Parts: sequence; C-alpha cells; structure tokens
Amino acid sequence: MRLSTITNWAYGATVALTLLSGATMLLASGAEERERAAVSQRATFDQLTSTVEEDVYRLTEQARSFVITGDPSHVIAYQREKVALRSVEQRIRHLRDAGASITELQALQQALHWADALSDEQEAALRAAEKGDARTARTILFGDEYGREMDRVAAQVAKFQYMLDQRTQQAVDNATDTARAWRTMSEVMLGITALLFLCVLYFILKQRILHPVVRLSDVVTRLAAQDYAAIPPDLRQVDEIGDMAQAIRIFRENGLERQRLEKERDQDRALRDLLSRMTQRLQGCDDMDDLAEVVRRFTPEIAPRFPGRLYMLDSRRNAMAQACAWGEPVLSRPDFAPSACWAVRRGQTHSPAGDAIDICCDHLGEQANVATICMPLIAQGKSIGMLYFERPSDIASQDVGRTDIYLGMLAENIGLALANLRLRDALRDMAMADALTGLANRRHFDQALQVQIEQAERHHAPLACLMIDIDHFKRFNDMFGHDAGDAVLRAVGEVLGDSLREEGCAFRLGGEEFVLLMPGFAIERAMERAEQVQRAIRDLRVEYRGKALGQITASFGLSAFPDHGAAERLVQTADAALLRAKRDGRDRIVVATRRDASASAVA
Repeated sequence: MRLSTITNWAYGATVALTLLSGATMLLASGAEERERAAVSQRATFDQLTSTVEEDVYRLTEQARSFVITGDPSHVIAYQREKVALRSVEQRIRHLRDAGASITELQALQQALHWADALSDEQEAALRAAEKGDARTARTILFGDEYGREMDRVAAQVAKFQYMLDQRTQQAVDNATDTARAWRTMSEVMLGITALLFLCVLYFILKQRILHPVVRLSDVVTRLAAQDYAAIPPDLRQVDEIGDMAQAIRIFRENGLERQRLEKERDQDRALRDLLSRMTQRLQGCDDMDDLAEVVRRFTPEIAPRFPGRLYMLDSRRNAMAQACAWGEPVLSRPDFAPSACWAVRRGQTHSPAGDAIDICCDHLGEQANVATICMPLIAQGKSIGMLYFERPSDIASQDVGRTDIYLGMLAENIGLALANLRLRDALRDMAMADALTGLANRRHFDQALQVQIEQAERHHAPLACLMIDIDHFKRFNDMFGHDAGDAVLRAVGEVLGDSLREEGCAFRLGGEEFVLLMPGFAIERAMERAEQVQRAIRDLRVEYRGKALGQITASFGLSAFPDHGAAERLVQTADAALLRAKRDGRDRIVVATRRDASASAVA
C-alpha cells in the first residue's frame, strides 16, 4: 500500500472515530439489556430443574422405608409420587423452549434416564419385599451399585446446573464487560481521535514502514550478491512488510539449503569419481598384493577418519589374514578364525554401536561398546574376506547414513575385484596344473624355466635341473591297467611335491616324465637332493585293488648352471643325462658333463 493511501486512511479514521463515539453509547445500553435477559433465563432454568434430584431421593426414601418397616403406606405414597412425575421428554421440553442448549439438555436427559433406571430397581426391590424376600430388596436399595447410580444422577444434575451457571455467568460477564467497554470506549474515543492525527505520521509511516523497509533493503542487497550470512529482521506484523520479511527469510533458507545440497552433490560426485577410479585400478590388479595396495591407498580418501583393515580368507589355514591396514586402527587382531567375526558368520554387516544392544566380535579382544563396522566380502554366497572399520566417536549423525552407503559400495567393489582375482588365479592354476598328480604342467614349466634362467643369469646364481623318468612304466599299465598306472604317477608326484620346500618347482612334463627345478642349488647339493628323491621312490609301496604293484624305480638326469654350460641349454643337458641313465640300466642318477661345445652324459 502506498504512503498516500495510508495517510488518507488515517484522516478517514479520525472522522469514523468521531461517529463511533456516539454509537458506543447506544451499544452500551444494549449490552446491559442482554445482561438482564441472561439473569432471567438462569432463574427459569433453576425453577424447572430444582425438583429433579429431590424427586429421585424422595422415591428412594419411600422404597427403603417399605423394605425396612413393611408398612404398605409407603408403597402407596411411592406409587402416588411416581405417577406425579412426568416423562423425560415432558421434563426437558420446557427447558428446550426456555433456550437450553443441546449439550446441556443431553446432560440433563442422561440424569433423567438414570433416574428412570433407579425407578426400575426400586420397583424390583418393592416386588421382592412384597414376596417376603427382604434380603434381596435390601441388597438392591442399599447396595453399592444403587448408591453409585444415585451419585451419577446427582453428578449429572450438578453438571447440568454447572453448565447453566457457566453459560449464564459467561453471558452476564460478557454483557457486563461489553457494556463497560462501550462506555469506556465512548469516553476515550474523542481523545484518541485528537491524538491519532498527530501520531499517525510517526508510528505508521516512520516506525512501521520506513524503518523496516530500510533494514529489508540492506538484507535484499546482500542476498542478491549471494551473501547468505545476512539475517533478515524478525518482523512479525501481519501486513505487507511482514509478508516481505517472511518471503526474504524463505529465500535465504532456500539459498542456504541450495548451497548445502550443492556441497553434498560435489562431495558425492568426488567420492563416486574416486570409487570409479578405485574400481578401475582393482580390475587391473594382477595379484593379491596389488589389490591390497590399491585398497590401502584409496580407502582413506573415500572414508577419511575411518581407520581399518582389509582381511582375506587364507583357505589353507582357515583364517582371516590381514592384507593391509590404514589409519592406525587400534582394535582387531591381524589374524583370526572366520568364526570370530559375526559379519563373516552371518554374511551381513555387523556394527555393534549406538543405543542398540549387540554383541562385539571376538577378534576385537576385550573391548566392549566399541563403534566398529565389519563388512564381509561375499563371492558366490561365501565370505572370501572382510573390511573392518573403526567409526570415530564425533561423527555427525546426519553423516552416518551417507558414510555407510559409501562403505557398502566400497565393500561391494572390493569384494567383486577379490572374487574376480581369485577366479582368475583358480583358472590360471587349472591351466598350469596337472590334473592327475597336482604338480605344475608343461606350460607352467616353460614359463617358470624362463624366469629361473633370467634370475640365475642376472644374479650369477646356480640353478640345477633334475629330469626323472619312471622305469618300465608301461609294465604297470599292461599288467594292472591304466588306473594302476595313474596310481603310480600320483604316488611319484606326491614324492616330488614333498621333496622341495620351494613352491612350484616340481613339474610333470608328460607321461611318466617329471622334472625338478632347483634354484640356488650347486651340483653337490642337487646331487644330495636327487639321491633323497631316488630313495623315496624306491620306498614307495603302491597298491591297487588290494594288490601290490611291486617296487617302483626311476632314472635321473642331473645338470646344473653354470657347471654344465649355458643356462638356456640346462634342460637339454639334463635330458641327455637321463637318456644315458636309461641306456646304462635305469634306476640310477647320471650327472651331465660339458666337453667342447655340446653336453654329453657320463655316469
């Protein structure tokens, strides 16, 4: 509203107040008339309801007197007074005509109904007394239930009267206050009219409009520059200025909320980019050490202030072994049995923290009520690892849900990468292992030989090669069948697999031919190991379907680098020694020797 409009309204108000000062006198006279009408109505209601409670007590006294004395005159008086009573509808019709409200009539009607119910009990007591059953009559009239019903009647009548008193008193008070107010208003109206013209310019234009507008203008300027630290003034008046202040407050709250959402969105985008980058690195890992290093570097960035550990399942020891850690966690042992963690046992995240009662995992030691998170890494329904976190105590409650979501995504990505890596290792092992003996196959041997040759030449370290061929192997197949021959191969494979502590140095090249690579073995040490293997094969006692297959022997060809020439000819040299051992009668060890440019075998 414009200032000129407000000024015109102010002048108009002075004229209106002058006219209203005369009207207030007439209104004050009308309020006094309403006061007298309310008092008269209250007297009418008192007259119509004064006998209700007395009638109930009078009938009760007549019935009790007959039960106690047996005087039939009391029955006659009881019947006469009962006939004189009117029905419920007759008793409340006059009250309705007098102006009683529905709520008040309902209260009185309930009291009259209970009074009629008492009348029925009185009739029952009189009939029992007339039949000589005075005990039953006394039980009815003097019982606790009868007394409570009489109290209900009295309470409802009192309630009705109280409601009448309240309404009447309120009407009287309202009329009195109205009359007094109109009289007072008529007296001060003229004085206000004189002061209004002088005060309107100051209080309305300056205080209520100019000052708030100036304050709001400064806030709007700052908000337009996206300075949401500006706080709008608290203007609570219900007018255009108050609406403007409320709109500015809403605009500021929306701006703050938009800033918060943009900040959360940027954080979410950064975390998702980080998770995406981590997932790409996990997919490129070649072994468990690479995966552990990726997790160790990325996890503190995705979940800062959450120290923890990555565990992987060691199937050979049936234990959860720590692969890496970050943030200096103080709880959880580096190695523990899978049954010591509830998350691994249940296949679900276990977080014993907060107000909920829960059980701490055994791998936490003696700690109790510690805010920890154990998240199993699942692959094909089995736990293959676990992520362990320690939740900081001062983390905000609104951040807990968002952090748990990212921890779940982190666990899912690591679990998938770990499962893919295990599957890839399993496929590699299947491709590189001999299905019958469990030793590495020819493909694995070719790769391992190349690696061992490069290391031996680079470090100038010795490398020995022992070629092994089972003597007269065809005899086992011809006499006992191919299954018996497979049993012999398995037994020899176990001997070779146990002969070296170094993993992956025993190979089956094909048929009954095996080879041992012994890095770091000089010729003397390699000869000792070959003799141990020879004795172990001789000591084998293999049975098939309850029949002994007889003694098993093997021929051996041994060569070593650098004693017998170049490393790349190590296998050919050992193979030549093996051929000489077989030609010289088998069941013997032949060491290769180097003559000019080629290797020949001598016993």
